[in-house]
Amino acid sequence: MAAIRAWQGAAGPLAPLKRSLAKWRHRFWSIVTGADIPIDCRIEGGLLLPHPNGVVIAPDAHIGPNCLLFQQVTIGNDGSGVPTLEGHVDVGAGAKLIGAIRIGAHARIGANAVVMCDVPAYAIAVGVPARVLGGQSSSNSDS
Repeated sequence: MAAIRAWQGAAGPLAPLKRSLAKWRHRFWSIVTGADIPIDCRIEGGLLLPHPNGVVIAPDAHIGPNCLLFQQVTIGNDGSGVPTLEGHVDVGAGAKLIGAIRIGAHARIGANAVVMCDVPAYAIAVGVPARVLGGQSSSNSDS
């Protein structure tokens, strides 16, 4: 992540050199961890990767602030688009998020779940294919 942030923050007359160094550092850590996280992907602040090995993120995916991704997570493209994770999403080990889906804020994705549908805020998605449990409704009124 430090290499990605250095590449994103490179500015001024030395920007090309800074980006080149950041790119080489990124490649080194990609080999060490076996992770495939594009240097130009849209990752907001606070992403936590406690065990980054095997993490794969599609280049156009958007990851919101303060998300947690465990090992072997795939955020991928199925031809229709890529996932968007809103803030504070926790994704368990081995989970796969595929396609043009939206994962709501504070949602949790269970380990090894295969998610191919939207997950509302505060919901939990588990299983293969994933089923959504709970979540925040769009209306707060009970009749």
